Amino acid sequence: MDFYGNKKSLLSLMTDTENNNEFQQQKSPNINHLRIQTHRDITITRQPPQDDVNNVQFSSPRTSTSENTTTTMFPMMSSPTHPCPDSPWTLSSVPPPPNPSPSLLYHCIASLHRHEGNIYAIAASKGLVFTGSNSTRIRVWKQPDCMDKGYLKASSGEVRAILAYSNTLFSTHKDHKIRIWNFTVSDTFKSKKVGTLPRKSSFLLFPRGNQQNPKHKENVSCMAYYHSEGLLYTGSHDRTVKAWRVSDRKCVDSFLAHEDNINSMLVNQDDGCLFTSSSDGSVKIWRRVYTEDSHTLTMTLKFQPSPVNALALSSSFNHCFLYSGSSDGMINFWEKERLCYRFNHGGFLQGHRFAVLCLATVGNLVFSGSEDTTIRVWRREEGSCYHECLAVLDGHRGPVRCLAACLQMEKVVLGFLIYSASLDQTFKVWRIKILSEDNDEKMCLEYDATISSSGREGRVKVRDYDMSPVLSPSWVEKKLQGTYFH
Repeated sequence: MDFYGNKKSLLSLMTDTENNNEFQQQKSPNINHLRIQTHRDITITRQPPQDDVNNVQFSSPRTSTSENTTTTMFPMMSSPTHPCPDSPWTLSSVPPPPNPSPSLLYHCIASLHRHEGNIYAIAASKGLVFTGSNSTRIRVWKQPDCMDKGYLKASSGEVRAILAYSNTLFSTHKDHKIRIWNFTVSDTFKSKKVGTLPRKSSFLLFPRGNQQNPKHKENVSCMAYYHSEGLLYTGSHDRTVKAWRVSDRKCVDSFLAHEDNINSMLVNQDDGCLFTSSSDGSVKIWRRVYTEDSHTLTMTLKFQPSPVNALALSSSFNHCFLYSGSSDGMINFWEKERLCYRFNHGGFLQGHRFAVLCLATVGNLVFSGSEDTTIRVWRREEGSCYHECLAVLDGHRGPVRCLAACLQMEKVVLGFLIYSASLDQTFKVWRIKILSEDNDEKMCLEYDATISSSGREGRVKVRDYDMSPVLSPSWVEKKLQGTYFH
């Protein structure tokens, strides 16, 4: 087993038909479900109507193990139906779960297809899941079966970021404003918009500097909320970060943070540190000046020049790890020193073939969504920097744009719910169950994640047959046009 070396470009994967056919003939029977298809093959076998290329219907998710199934662990969804009348969503049928592993079970329990565009953001809170898209409506679903609970209606669409905390929801929109919602969880979903950032005020008609007119000049791409101080941070493609005091909806600080688009941000709730990542290839750590509202840069993390698209933080009593997903397919991680605010580079997780677009963490588990259409589940060993890849969730037919994860305890089994949205216009719910760690050596998955004896600690080896997946023709066309993130 070797590290991934020279990565093929998407264009070469689409045109290398002859080599691809030879590869399929040589592949062993027990892994033939990972067959590569080129764009030319897909176009011939799944050619959509010329006037409806953006509404391609995709087949059911591909299973990742053998055809033997067990149906007692996960209920199957019903046949395709609409969640409610006049809904742009279609509930797709889900195949039976794959053959269970002794240590980890996973299954896609629900799949929704949106006919009117992509989903850009997901948030989960109070047993509900919120999805934002290019529509003016933020859809609300009940966990975990994705029953339609209603929507929140705004005057502007293109919801690029959603953040939920308790009974409060923050959303960003095309008009570069942030809206604040309160909601109640009951038999019927009820919500109310309680504010807009920046708030409307008479003196804003005559702006006098940035503090008088704190509105972002371009798309607000990400948010982070510091619970104890009631501060909402927003990052934008205008390269600035703004801090809002939610209680009076006032912008208390605004500063230029990066040299390019800000793609992701998060707050360490233990100490209030703000982390921002950018297309300039850097991750920066900011601290709020004591007794003041201004922020100062304390550290810049830049291990490689590739744009950083996503951040995630895994914090416990003794350890704190920061993860960053890059456009080169790598997930770098840093470990925080115990007695100071310094982060030291611990290594990187290698497995995705294309850009990592989103990250989520629960405990010592890391979930990564990629442009290669897959979601990987990584587990960090307690007390060390060793990470192993537990599973590859394979079902989307386009780049996985956003993720949300939450814990679901069931007796002695540790369970998780993963919500994912892709640029194939689908929204999926995955159930993952991790059994006793004593069975880790008996794991029957389609890869073998180990530490390299000659490489840096933290690198993960994967088998050569874990190749690029099938991509939908409509997304490939957008990829070649350079418009797949818009």
